[in-house]
Amino acid sequence: MNSYPYQGKLAVVTGASSGIGEAYAIELSTRDCHVVLAARSINKLEALAGEIKRKHGVQAYALPIDLSKAGAPRQLAESIAELGLTVDILINNAGCGTYGRFEDIDPEREQEEIMLNTAALVDLTHHFLPGMLKRKDGIVLNVASMAAFVPCAYSAVYGATKAFVLSFSEALWAETRESGVRILALCPGATDTGFFDAVGSQDMAAGSALSTSENVVQAGFRGIDRGSSYIVDGRSNYMSAQLGRFLPRGRIALLMERISRPKAK
Repeated sequence: MNSYPYQGKLAVVTGASSGIGEAYAIELSTRDCHVVLAARSINKLEALAGEIKRKHGVQAYALPIDLSKAGAPRQLAESIAELGLTVDILINNAGCGTYGRFEDIDPEREQEEIMLNTAALVDLTHHFLPGMLKRKDGIVLNVASMAAFVPCAYSAVYGATKAFVLSFSEALWAETRESGVRILALCPGATDTGFFDAVGSQDMAAGSALSTSENVVQAGFRGIDRGSSYIVDGRSNYMSAQLGRFLPRGRIALLMERISRPKAK
């Protein structure tokens, strides 16, 4: 498949205020792509939008929003429409995680996690994919995780949401593969983004070496250019993701429980 022409296109990046989302916004702007930055933090978004405009000479719009709230994806789509913008690329990156024994985790926090990681992603795809299909051009990139490939003890809801993202993305890839629109699930491993600080424990990384947001983003660009349905960042992560093909699922679940078990304090 040919390299995608990013110049002059418009990309929506969710979770754009830090980590992988911020790295995506910056890299897209270096490719002369205009960006809509969506996240909760208005100060960080405005600072990033200003930096992108100064350094790369493209348009950057800061739209603060909490996509874990009901109706927020529609509100974001309406705000973009009011600006008169046509979305060519959707980077569904916004997400959050929880870690610990299931019965100890705040149920409301996990409901927000489900809304943000899955429902908002699906809703935004519903808003923007039809226009891409009409134009026979576009990208929907959904950030999944290595957690998508295995049952994740102590982050059961997070892993399940990312398994949803991977399955959803691969299904859409199959549906649209002849349409001119490229669909990709990007599956990072543990990444140095501040994610584990937000979760409240480094134990969720299960001792994995941390990649960088920039490496993850470059993997995403490679996956799009190849026309892949999914891509894993890092060769060792890719090999780990294939374990499910060779081991019984129960054995994998028990292995992940031992690896991910919270350390005694």
